[in-house]
Amino acid sequence: MCICRQCPSFVECKEKIAYCLPSIGKSSCIKEEKGCICGACPVTKEMGLTHGYYCIRGSEKEQSEK
Repeated sequence: MCICRQCPSFVECKEKIAYCLPSIGKSSCIKEEKGCICGACPVTKEMGLTHGYYCIRGSEKEQSEK
């Protein structure tokens, strides 16, 4: 269901994906915002998430706390 690997910003580095989830959060490999498809992700819609660039900016929870 997660579409992180299809994102223009995605970098393969053998880590868990679904960066929007608090248990995963930011990527340790992705450093550059090259485009974001979080808004089109079924996980985002199903969970009612409102942010984007979870891979760089952190999970929904992390971004909401800023």
